[in-house]
Amino acid sequence: MKLYTEQDVLRDALQDKTIAILGYGSQGKAHARNLRDSGYEVIIGARAGGPTDELARADGFEVLSFEDATQRAQLISLLVPDMAQPQVFEAIKGNLDDGDILLFAHGLNVHFDAIEVPAGVDVIMIAPKSPGDLVRRQYQQGRGVPCLRAVHQDASGAASERALSYAHAIGGTRAGVLDTTFAEETETDLFGEQAVLCGGASQLVIQGYETLVEAGYQPEAAYFECLHELKLIVDLMYEGGLDKMYEFISDTASYGDLVSGPRILDDSVKARMKEVLTDIQDGSFARRWMDEYQSGSKNYQGMLKKRRAHPIEVVGRKLRDRMSWITKSKKSQKAA
Repeated sequence: MKLYTEQDVLRDALQDKTIAILGYGSQGKAHARNLRDSGYEVIIGARAGGPTDELARADGFEVLSFEDATQRAQLISLLVPDMAQPQVFEAIKGNLDDGDILLFAHGLNVHFDAIEVPAGVDVIMIAPKSPGDLVRRQYQQGRGVPCLRAVHQDASGAASERALSYAHAIGGTRAGVLDTTFAEETETDLFGEQAVLCGGASQLVIQGYETLVEAGYQPEAAYFECLHELKLIVDLMYEGGLDKMYEFISDTASYGDLVSGPRILDDSVKARMKEVLTDIQDGSFARRWMDEYQSGSKNYQGMLKKRRAHPIEVVGRKLRDRMSWITKSKKSQKAA
């Protein structure tokens, strides 16, 4: 495994290039600010009158339409939400010239052929492994977050070097840049979200909460045990892997982990995880999600509304209102 760091950036492969950030959300905002602070000319592409348009102008950026920003820039970072990318791409593709660079932070639309880029354009990806807020804060503190680099189309012969220069400019080489492919990044990212980080974790929390409440325990106690304390355990694993978790939790908790964890998540769970992965690999999930989005997202919105109305959310909101450290954290993030 090779992790590329600042020492591997032998030259600035983006020198004198204007960079257009299309989309000023979590990643777009962080990339734009970091790139500007690294000395690049950065313009923003956004829909006129939208909330991100106003925010980008307030942050001191020149804001243009998607089409005009693409026409003026030589590197275009397409950082609007996944499902909006094909429509935005259709609007800008006529302004892409040979030698231009189209950059993504996630490979879904390229990997599943929702976007097909002209042959003369470099198609690259730099995917920070963190939310945009952390990308920005780490950069400001002289650090960075790890990034994945991939090249889908190398029209210039320098696409890989250009991608590394971009990662360097947003702080990625301070932590390390790992080479991957659009296929690997897309499929592992979707699997991680669905099976572990979001789908798996949220379902485990809800099932645990319901088990305790149905057994007669207080909803507040169930919330603390099954959701609130999860952060404490994840923080330990994040900082030092499973080994650090075992070092800092009690022997009772460690023993319970080892004897009961496999009873909860046995080999049948792994078999269903493989089904989820197959669904991702063969494009079934992407097609369903694209169809759902294009039909108005009614099913998605309905499922989301039902999940947000779950009793664990009702109890959690009341308890979190009493947690001053969480309230202060929300206020400081909003101010930032």
